[in-house]
Amino acid sequence: MPVPVPQQRAVPAAETSNGTDLTLLVIEDDPAGTFSVPELSAAAGARVRIRAARNLTEAGRLLTDDVDCILLDLALPSGAETRGDRDAEADGLATLKYVLRIAPRHAVLALTAEDDAELAAEAVRVGAQDYLFRGELDGRLLSRAIRYAVERKRADVAQHQLTESRLRAQENARLERGLLPTPLLDGSDLHFAARYRPGRSRALLGGDFYDTVRTPDGTVHAMIGDVCGHGPDEAALGVELRIAWRALTLAGLCGDELLSTLQQVLEHERESEEIFATLCTVDIAPDGRRAGLCLAGHPAPLIARQGRAAHLLPYEDGGPALGLLPRARWPRRQVELGGSWSLMMYTDGLIEGRVGNGTQRLGQDGMVAMINRQLSEGLAGEDLLEAAVTHVRELNGGELTDDVAVLLLDRDQETARDASRHRAQNGDRGRSIPRPRPGQVSPSGVQRPPL
Repeated sequence: MPVPVPQQRAVPAAETSNGTDLTLLVIEDDPAGTFSVPELSAAAGARVRIRAARNLTEAGRLLTDDVDCILLDLALPSGAETRGDRDAEADGLATLKYVLRIAPRHAVLALTAEDDAELAAEAVRVGAQDYLFRGELDGRLLSRAIRYAVERKRADVAQHQLTESRLRAQENARLERGLLPTPLLDGSDLHFAARYRPGRSRALLGGDFYDTVRTPDGTVHAMIGDVCGHGPDEAALGVELRIAWRALTLAGLCGDELLSTLQQVLEHERESEEIFATLCTVDIAPDGRRAGLCLAGHPAPLIARQGRAAHLLPYEDGGPALGLLPRARWPRRQVELGGSWSLMMYTDGLIEGRVGNGTQRLGQDGMVAMINRQLSEGLAGEDLLEAAVTHVRELNGGELTDDVAVLLLDRDQETARDASRHRAQNGDRGRSIPRPRPGQVSPSGVQRPPL
């Protein structure tokens, strides 16, 4: 039976960490209406405001966001709210399980008789923060139990949120890593390398995107692009455009026809008409000596040949960025590559970083000079790209705020001839080379870009 005790009196905060008042919702069947909480001494802690409910229906009305803790009498008769849960009714915890469902973010204390110690322990296993025996109930014990239960619940909620955040981050990382491109260059004489750094903190994908595929006729198609903006929506749109480009390329589209179709994809998938994307595409002939170049508002690639300084490919005939003009056209320009060369494609994140503390940007001229210095030091492939991105960050004085993507295709004429003779002698012309695992270099030099 409920034990009438003196009504609580207000006392100042003494032992709580934050010194704020707490609100306790007491749920106990008290037909006489005489239930009250034991008096708290001046040293017991913060003032506790009491709300009393005699059944679960009344408790549901009184359970608001400002309630910090719930004191539930496990002897409270089950009501209509708990009917249907036979397992809960069987173990005598139907009311507790109901309260835990309707108050998942509140601390709960179980109140029971001393001879129900096993039931009290089971209540904690089910989800209550602690239990109290009615015969031992006094002001100091209740005050301490309330404060400890509230803090334990806060810690549990924080830990749960942290775990959810970690799992979500891991899931996002797996998803983004799966969306990064794997170059399809089986059977090609070209060597591939790439570097990718999203501007968003702790992200794997940004608005920049790139891809490289080899079609059955032996042509190698490479693409790099940049969706305006740096958020997850831009990253998703970049992935859509990359996948669409690969599908259209493998279907045989090229040049203006391909870019016009990509613009339609962009117009249908973007969230607003202000979103646009720049793009650079290159299709390299099977002999590796010439290529077709299309620019859609994107910086021109850089080419380095043996015995000559690196320089930019022609960019005067480029078209507008995708999504700006509804009936735009993108001319395809033929360029000569030569026998041995290195072709570097990049996004504007590589050239728009600052130089020092002023407002000066690196720019394309500064990038060309930087690459020439690094080439003179004997850098090539992965080492060249890593050195370039690292130096740009150092010039900027820290991390770059924009996404950065850099793609490098190399061709060595002598190596290409040797590979061609080897294929002819072994009768394996056109045979696919097994795709390498991440970080493993295949015989053709194809490597999945590291993060």
